[in-house]
Amino acid sequence: MPEQTSVLDLEDLRTTLAEILDIDVAQVTDTADFAEDLEVDSLMALEILVALEEKYQVTMVQENPQQIRSLSATYALLLEKLNSK
Repeated sequence: MPEQTSVLDLEDLRTTLAEILDIDVAQVTDTADFAEDLEVDSLMALEILVALEEKYQVTMVQENPQQIRSLSATYALLLEKLNSK
């Protein structure tokens, strides 16, 4: 039986984003702007989208990378995607 993730864990998402960006998890605050505070460029934004697709089994590449601006925005978008599965 495949394992289902019914609840999205914010701290797990924080850790995942820190690993993708190769930064300390403490830098990924709820409101840190990825572009302005964490220096995420468009290529890194795409890498985030692809990694989240793989990890959470949702379609993210269609999303505008500008929607993925912070941990809280990413969490809200992922939650919406997971709830609509």
